[in-house]
Amino acid sequence: MKPPIISLQSISKSFGNVYALDSVSFHVNAGEVVGLIGDNGAGKSTLIKILAGVYVPDTGDIFLHDQKANHWNASKSRQAGIETVFQDRALAVQQTISRNIFMGREIKTFIGFIDNKRQYTEAERLMRDIGFTSEVFTPDSIVGTLSGGERQGVAIARALYFNAKLIVLDEPTTALSLTETEKVFSFVRNVRESGRSVVFIGHNIYHVFGIADRFVVLDRGKVVLKCTRETYGTPEELIRFMQQVARSQ
Repeated sequence: MKPPIISLQSISKSFGNVYALDSVSFHVNAGEVVGLIGDNGAGKSTLIKILAGVYVPDTGDIFLHDQKANHWNASKSRQAGIETVFQDRALAVQQTISRNIFMGREIKTFIGFIDNKRQYTEAERLMRDIGFTSEVFTPDSIVGTLSGGERQGVAIARALYFNAKLIVLDEPTTALSLTETEKVFSFVRNVRESGRSVVFIGHNIYHVFGIADRFVVLDRGKVVLKCTRETYGTPEELIRFMQQVARSQ
């Protein structure tokens, strides 16, 4: 069996007297979707910011393919192929899909100008790879004309271009309709089929259950459950377990 692409072991992080994470272990395998579940304040955001190199853990170790990663930071996280799509997606809605995908990391010609033709071609390929309908959208489509689910797709395409091996989606279906949520699911399935991995963060069990292969449940900074979809056959069973955990605290 291949080692996880990334593994966080016994990670703890506190802010003053508040323990955001308490000896949390978390890993992601190649080609899987991990659902990271928990209520507000459970520690999801802190864990993901450590994964992205934004926060430095107080204690614990990080491993890439079983090799310990020392002095972990945002630069090393990106070099390892980890891209995070936060809730606001950081999109410029008045710009085109192509400009959004390459914003800040534009493709240049040999004399230093932006290579718009190559960016258009690459954006078109990425859109096709993740399942955009080419007859409806082109790289020149304005992001502000897209739906919420489609904008999420642009953010995912941007992550894929920069060779992401793991894409972290922070509450990607918040405020989306069922139809728009299914669009996001379709994008995520295409990412998984390409051999890449996804961490799908959410507190809506029904949304996470619909796409994840495996679940990690956080409660007040601790991991209270790790399981596969087969362990709990329905979202309701998983919800009942989480309710039991909450009552026992």
